[in-house]
Amino acid sequence: MERIEAELFTDPGNDAVLRLPRRNFPGVLIQGDSLSIIRADVAEIVESCDRGDLGEAREAAALLLAGLDGLLARYTTALKAHDIPIPFYEGS
Repeated sequence: MERIEAELFTDPGNDAVLRLPRRNFPGVLIQGDSLSIIRADVAEIVESCDRGDLGEAREAAALLLAGLDGLLARYTTALKAHDIPIPFYEGS
């Protein structure tokens, strides 16, 4: 294990925006339990597709997309608040 200093751009919650040394842009720290939930959500979508239940798959995908949109909004808000350029196109 290596101990390092990181720049923290948001509160240190479950989806903290931080920049590691030698990185140009910040990233998002996703806690392990949150990562497991995202993985389970994707698995639910795949399983619904396998069963042919596209309505359920779409509903689960929409919830996952909304969560990711929120995470992305938190990220872009943090970068803008610190005058850091967004490292991707923000169009839809």
